[in-house]
Amino acid sequence: MGKTVATLLGLLTLFLGSGLWIGMGLIGTALSMLYLFRPNIPSIKLLAQQTWNTVVSPELLALPLFILMAEILFRTRISESLFSGLSPWLRRVPGRLSHLTVLGCTLFASVSGSSAATTVTVGRITARELISRGYDRDLVIGSLAGAGTLGFLIPPSTILIIYGVLAQESILRLFLAGIVPGLILAAAYMGYLAIRATLNPALVGTPPPETTLWQKIVALKDLGPLMVLMIGVIGSMYGGIASPTEAATVGVGFSILIGFAQRTLSFKGLFEAARMAAETCAMIGLIIIGAVLLSTAMGYLGIPRFIANEIDSWGMSPLMLIFVLLVFYILLGMVMEGLGIMVMTLPITLPLAVAAGYDKLWFGIFVVIVVEMAQITPPVGFNLTVVQRLTGESMGRITRAAFPFFCIMAAFVLVMALYPGIVTLVPDMMR
Repeated sequence: MGKTVATLLGLLTLFLGSGLWIGMGLIGTALSMLYLFRPNIPSIKLLAQQTWNTVVSPELLALPLFILMAEILFRTRISESLFSGLSPWLRRVPGRLSHLTVLGCTLFASVSGSSAATTVTVGRITARELISRGYDRDLVIGSLAGAGTLGFLIPPSTILIIYGVLAQESILRLFLAGIVPGLILAAAYMGYLAIRATLNPALVGTPPPETTLWQKIVALKDLGPLMVLMIGVIGSMYGGIASPTEAATVGVGFSILIGFAQRTLSFKGLFEAARMAAETCAMIGLIIIGAVLLSTAMGYLGIPRFIANEIDSWGMSPLMLIFVLLVFYILLGMVMEGLGIMVMTLPITLPLAVAAGYDKLWFGIFVVIVVEMAQITPPVGFNLTVVQRLTGESMGRITRAAFPFFCIMAAFVLVMALYPGIVTLVPDMMR
């Protein structure tokens, strides 16, 4: 079996290291392993069967709709509305407008489901405005890189949909499980910004103009379109009115109405949003098909069972296992993109976590957070690249600025391992 595992790692390194698309690399590895070690299995027929079973999965239908919604919202004035609606309320808060990035990312994440879309949409306004008002560049850049990752955790989340399909877990329960961890992480980010600003007030520049209570209340109208969208999408799901797919359809409809009402979305823009969403879905779909096929091939070869038995023989406690997995994912995040990490490792790491006493729901949130960490881990971290395009700063400076938020996520993972109820609280309440 050791030879089989070594061959698997060698093939993955060969295919993925050659620059081949992740999905094609996973499919190539799976087919090669079956050809070498189980030649009696009709691998091409298996590929066709797994492809069909994957693409017709009803749970997966919500994915392209949420991606389309994010693409449409990117073409609206949602980011400007977030800035104008929230800034009057932050004048007396320690850290002042530095919290805008975290609050904006948290709110936008609740309707986008995408880390990149959240970072770009919020960052294109807040980064420029805060830096022009004298806020510390590193603080602005770091908070944007870190808070932008909340798009993967706060529901609706595209990566939670993918995990739900691969792990055969309820997507709605995964969405519910992401609420409390997402809010805690957002609060931790804001706490860090408040502490930094209290210790060094020069980091946060000049305060915004004084406003009356009435002016603050009036400013909230700018958040109206986003609130309507949140109620339509999140409220319909958690109220039991709509499934995730139906809620995504509602979200697309509301996004189109918002875009046309703000006169920022044309039919040409809508077509472009649909085209970009189709490209993204094709890429993700290929990765999912490759992951499912590789998982099936590894199951035929007995690799997950072999690795699980080997690790079990080490006699690690559940907490130590999670710590080892955390380090493992951090190292992988340095050389691979987050989604690729998840789909490639899930066939092995999920059974290990379940055997250690953690349920699939908890492990899904764990995986999403470590994928978030991969988003700000150099040299591959995608959020770092997005922030670099927005700000023009060097990758080294962005990485240093994002490091405190990386540490906050790592610490929160360990807290989750000690108190798993953080994840299961809301899903258990909604049963």
